Amino acid sequence: MEKKIAGVTIECVGGDIASQVGFAAVVNAANAQLRTGGGVAGAIHRAAGPGLEREAIKQAPIRPGQAVITGGHNLPNPYVIHCLGPVYGVDKPGDKLLASCYRNALKLAEENNIDSIAFPAISTGIFGYPMREAAEVAFKTILEEGPKLQHVKRIRFVLHSDRDLAVHEEALDRL
Repeated sequence: MEKKIAGVTIECVGGDIASQVGFAAVVNAANAQLRTGGGVAGAIHRAAGPGLEREAIKQAPIRPGQAVITGGHNLPNPYVIHCLGPVYGVDKPGDKLLASCYRNALKLAEENNIDSIAFPAISTGIFGYPMREAAEVAFKTILEEGPKLQHVKRIRFVLHSDRDLAVHEEALDRL
């Protein structure tokens, strides 16, 4: 599914965040220490190789809502933007911290002249954020930030399961 808002194409696809050919940046749902982990972080780190962790940990630790940028190493993307999402019910206010992830990732993309970025569903894995709520926060934030974007013209959400893809498509359709 695809929608154009304020000159920015937003799309939802199923797949693997670590295989997004044609995108300048992918977003890592990182841990605070920016190390290899499970889920999205594990997939990105495995595909990128050990150089990603060596570069990233120099910028650690990060707090919920923060984002930092590194090279893409062995990924098909020149950049990785690492965001630490909130742990649902623990890091508060969760919705504002999650929105900060998306806002800060887009800010870094703009600062680095990145024209295309692929996001996972930040905080919805082991951090427990409900998928529907997370999708609403993500798209609401992108709707707010879209008119300010000068470089970013394509935003993709890469969802691991058909169910998660359907939830994001419904949220995008409501925009």
